[in-house]
Amino acid sequence: MTLARQSSHLYIARGRTFRHVNMKSERLSNAELTGLVTGRSGTLRAPTLRRGKTLVVGYSDEMYGELFG
Repeated sequence: MTLARQSSHLYIARGRTFRHVNMKSERLSNAELTGLVTGRSGTLRAPTLRRGKTLVVGYSDEMYGELFG
């Protein structure tokens, strides 16, 4: 949770869609944040990447293309 809270931007892939969360303007509860970054087993979803102040959780071709060109 600390890693997510230290990030400015959070990108979460779920299936074919992804969500962007601006951590500076959106106030997420710990429960909401945990629900976004953990899988069914309760562990951090893979792959998880940190690039500067951006945390990327999960995989989506579209999301990776947008973020990493």
